[in-house]
Amino acid sequence: MNTMQVEADSKPWSMAVKAVLLDPQDRMLLIRRSNKNSHFVGKWEWPGGKVDPGEDFATAVKREAREETALEIAIIGLAGATSFEMPQVRIVMLCLECRVMGGQLQLSKEHDDFAWVFLRDLGNWPLTDQVRSFMLDYATRKVHRDE
Repeated sequence: MNTMQVEADSKPWSMAVKAVLLDPQDRMLLIRRSNKNSHFVGKWEWPGGKVDPGEDFATAVKREAREETALEIAIIGLAGATSFEMPQVRIVMLCLECRVMGGQLQLSKEHDDFAWVFLRDLGNWPLTDQVRSFMLDYATRKVHRDE
């Protein structure tokens, strides 16, 4: 085994969750990362974040959505999963289709803007580079499935 392989194998894995919040018109909620973040400033994403140690993914996605948007959500299905690498860690990201059940949208300091975006228009937004292709693929699959 070469040195590069050993280094790659030693990089830790972490899990993240994202809430793909859909409204009755099949628009999805995007939130923009503020300059309070160390990564992806100015990029648009779905609400979500890291799964805490010992936390199940359903609890994590509801907690993250509440922390970032003040919305209470319900999981309605699986949007999909993807993975990507950061400098110090590999991320496995589980994305869940969700509906808003309550609350009034209010962003945390980690985000500075929001938009409800039609699935077909997602490609026009500056999305987080690491998951852009996954998000666009999801939107395409969702549009074709609902037609």
